Amino acid sequence: MNGFELLEVSGESCANCFTLMPILNRLAAERNIPLKHIEAGADTRELIDSLNIERVPTVIVFKDGKEMARCTGFQPEEILSVWLDAKLEE
Repeated sequence: MNGFELLEVSGESCANCFTLMPILNRLAAERNIPLKHIEAGADTRELIDSLNIERVPTVIVFKDGKEMARCTGFQPEEILSVWLDAKLEE
């Protein structure tokens, strides 16, 4: 998917974040989309604030460096897959 990138923001003690990562890794790999991960913490606070992250997990879809969609909270793989495909087709 040309120009697309996924960003996943999670927290160290977040069980939903831990569960989501392998799902996102698989979905990104199947769609050939780069996936970046940021762990929310003191050392990433400025970046987290600049992205307006209020909850973890948060998944953001970027196209050509611009945010085009975000999903907050854990979603089952089937729902996340449908959501992601819809955003990639926009």
